[in-house]
Amino acid sequence: MSMVAKINEDANDAAGVHPLKFALWLIIISIIMMFAAFTSAYIVRRAEGNWLEFDLPSILALNSAIIVLSSITMQLAYFSAKKNNLGTLKMMLLLTVGLGTAFLIGQWYAWGDLVQNNIYFGGSGANPAGSFIYVLTGVHGFHIITGLIFLLIVLASSLRYKIHSKKMLRIQLCTIYWHFLGGLWLYLYFFLLLNH
Repeated sequence: MSMVAKINEDANDAAGVHPLKFALWLIIISIIMMFAAFTSAYIVRRAEGNWLEFDLPSILALNSAIIVLSSITMQLAYFSAKKNNLGTLKMMLLLTVGLGTAFLIGQWYAWGDLVQNNIYFGGSGANPAGSFIYVLTGVHGFHIITGLIFLLIVLASSLRYKIHSKKMLRIQLCTIYWHFLGGLWLYLYFFLLLNH
């Protein structure tokens, strides 16, 4: 390993926070602000009228269970890396990727359910309630895709034995981001249940 890579892996700023971790927290804060704006707009728009209620796709409940399970497998991957249990680390990362993919497929089916019930995104005479569902689930789905890309990078690193108890930064950042995406989904799901 080059000395530059070693410095980058172990670098901390004066406050003791790695620059990549600091950047990740900035990204997370910006995503929180974006979804806070979306959910605030949802509440304001709903109060204005022309809002047709409909049942949420039932698969969203299953997706919530899938995202919680994926958070568990991600945490198990992290613990496995800390204990240098590299076989379990790879298996848990693969399971997390599989569950994340299953979550995205579930979101696709949820959109199909909406279309079958004549609930579309935008257009003249569109139900604004439906449009908000597409926006909230679609933007979250985009972030799940970014999380899956991050997971695949971490998985590739684990296959090259670049993640272990002395090199935890990548998996630590990935774990934080993945847990955040899971928590964000649960917030969105319960928000929609309570305000739909």
